[in-house]
Amino acid sequence: MSSSSVAFRFPPCAIPRPSFAWSATTLVPVFCPWRRNMAQRERRLSPVAATPFDLSPPPIDQDLADSMMVVGAEVSDDGVVETYGNDDEALDAADNGLAVVDLSHFGRIRVSGEDRVSFLHNQTTANFECLHEGEGCDTVFVTPTARTIDIGYAWVMKNAITLVVSPITCQTITEMLTKYIFFADKVEITDITKQTSFFVLVGPKSSQVMERLNLKDLDGQPYGSHKHYSINGMPVTVGVGNLVSEEGFAMLTSPAAAATVWDNLLSHGAIPMGANAWERLRILQGRPAPGKELTKEYNVLEAGLWNSISLDKGCYKGQETISRLITYDGVKQNLWGIHLDATAKPESPIVVDGKKVGKLTSCTSTREPGYFGLGYIKRQAASEASTVLVGDDIVGRVVKLPYLAKQRPLGKKSGS
Repeated sequence: MSSSSVAFRFPPCAIPRPSFAWSATTLVPVFCPWRRNMAQRERRLSPVAATPFDLSPPPIDQDLADSMMVVGAEVSDDGVVETYGNDDEALDAADNGLAVVDLSHFGRIRVSGEDRVSFLHNQTTANFECLHEGEGCDTVFVTPTARTIDIGYAWVMKNAITLVVSPITCQTITEMLTKYIFFADKVEITDITKQTSFFVLVGPKSSQVMERLNLKDLDGQPYGSHKHYSINGMPVTVGVGNLVSEEGFAMLTSPAAAATVWDNLLSHGAIPMGANAWERLRILQGRPAPGKELTKEYNVLEAGLWNSISLDKGCYKGQETISRLITYDGVKQNLWGIHLDATAKPESPIVVDGKKVGKLTSCTSTREPGYFGLGYIKRQAASEASTVLVGDDIVGRVVKLPYLAKQRPLGKKSGS
């Protein structure tokens, strides 16, 4: 796909007075420390309105970490922003406005070489041979018996396929793919995590910001669709979807351009979201995660990842088990959401009529009083709106998950 040149122009920065910000749903000023810090930074930098969306290398004293610290970032020992002190506000923005999350700590793997398409086609669950340049999909890395490892968010580019995976599986998947390259295969596997930056936009106002950035041609395109843009000579790739939802967008850029991209997204009203709030959002949306819902204990159909699976593309790792499970209606448990009266620890048993029928895998608090968990439950033991007990007699109500609700089962006997 040829790159298109896009000139980005912004209106004057509309950040309110230093100690106040306008809430996402009303015109009532509310106290917001991170916005005060952002306003202070805007006064130090040249006004956004004075220049286009400039992705040239930033000054030596302007990098992404500096931009994030200015708006209140609290950074973990391994360099991940855990919170901006605004977790509830960020979650509200994800529901009603716009939040931006730096997921640069997530793994990014580049698969290149002439045989890259057929190679990934054989190593994962999605049908890569039916995709064209500029398209994308989710694909699942599984064991030979279809047990889950991780979900990869894939972009099919002109000379490579880029995969976004969990930070805890990136090295394992890189090594696993490299192991399966045979002597005659023209494939190269490269971990490009440290050479790139990766942001996601979450919330119903994502499309409005994309329009302001002259990227509205991506709005309404299928999940995984992406385009390359040359902005002041520096490449940025923007794609449809944000890992936890088909709505929203993802942005892949260079570390040199990351601070400029980040600052301009904040200037357009995006609320920064840290890793703690992102994990809460993941659970509330119901996207399975490695080490929790995606382990060797569960297969890909039990995780409900139907949109990532192809049955008619020929042989691939785990394909025989998946086909047999569908043919013989062998899915014995499913992943559900559970509204809880109190917090519960992962690994807690899920009980119905005094019998253990499943296990809790994740749990988080909600913005309203209450808690929300994910858990696997035997098919015949519960359905939507069923009441269950979790752990020490914590009452729970079973609900469908937004992320899994749009998955389309491949067979009539897939089981729900």
